[in-house]
Amino acid sequence: MSGQSQRLNVVPTVTMLGVMKARLVGATRGHALLKKKSDALTVQFRQILKKIVSTKESMGDIMKTASFTLTEAKYVAGENIKHIVLENVQTATLRVRSRQENVAGVKLPKFEYFTEGETKNNLTGLARGGQQVQQCRAAYVKAIEVLVELASLQTSFLTLDEAIKTTNRRVNALENVVIPRIENTINYIKGELDELEREDFFRLKKIQGYKKKEIERQIAAAKQFAEDKFTEKVSLQRGMSMRSAHNLLTASMQKDEDIIF
Repeated sequence: MSGQSQRLNVVPTVTMLGVMKARLVGATRGHALLKKKSDALTVQFRQILKKIVSTKESMGDIMKTASFTLTEAKYVAGENIKHIVLENVQTATLRVRSRQENVAGVKLPKFEYFTEGETKNNLTGLARGGQQVQQCRAAYVKAIEVLVELASLQTSFLTLDEAIKTTNRRVNALENVVIPRIENTINYIKGELDELEREDFFRLKKIQGYKKKEIERQIAAAKQFAEDKFTEKVSLQRGMSMRSAHNLLTASMQKDEDIIF
C-alpha cells in the first residue's frame, strides 16, 4: 500500500483540516511522552537486570554456606535435631508481604520480608550443638532474605519487559502508522482545498468575462437604440426616409482630413 493511499477517509473541508491538525498535535505529543516512558522503563529494566545478576551470584555462596551450617548442626547435635526444631515451631516468624511501586506509570510488584512473633527454639540444642543450630538458623534466614529479594527482582523484571514491549509497540504504531496517516490526510485535504480554490477562481474569471461581454453588448444595444431614435427624429423633421436620414447622419459624423478647422 503506497504512502499516499494510507490516509483517513474524510471529507476535505476546512473544519476537518483543523480537526486533523489537532489530532496530529495530539499524536505527536503522545509519541514524545511514550518515547520518554520507554526510555525510563529501559533504564529501570537495566538496573534490575544488574541487580538480578549480582543477587544470583551472591545467592550461590549464601546457599552453600547455609547447607554447610546445616550439615555441621546435624553432625554436632545429631540427626534428630530436625524433628526437635519442627516440634518447637508452630507458626512462621518470617513472613512475606507484597506492595506496588509505580515506575513511569507501570506498577511493579515488590516483595519484602518481616518478622512476626518470637522464636521458641532458643533452648534447642541445649545439650549439644546449640551454637551450630543458631548459626544454621541465621544462615537460612539470610538465604530467605536473598530469595525474597530475587523473587521481587525477577517479578519486576518480567513486568517491566512486558510493559516495555507494549510501549514500544505503541511508539512504533504512532511513528509508522498513525502520524504518517494523519499527515497524508492533511496533505490530501490541503490539495483538495487548493483545487477547489483554483476552480472557484477560474469560475469567477469566467463569470467576470461573461458579465463584461454582457455589459458591452448592452452598451452597444443602448447606443444603437439611441442612434435609431435620433435617426427617426431627423427623418420626421426633414420628411425623408429612415435610410436617407441614417446616411446623412453617417456622412456628417465623418471628418474630412484635408480640411483644417
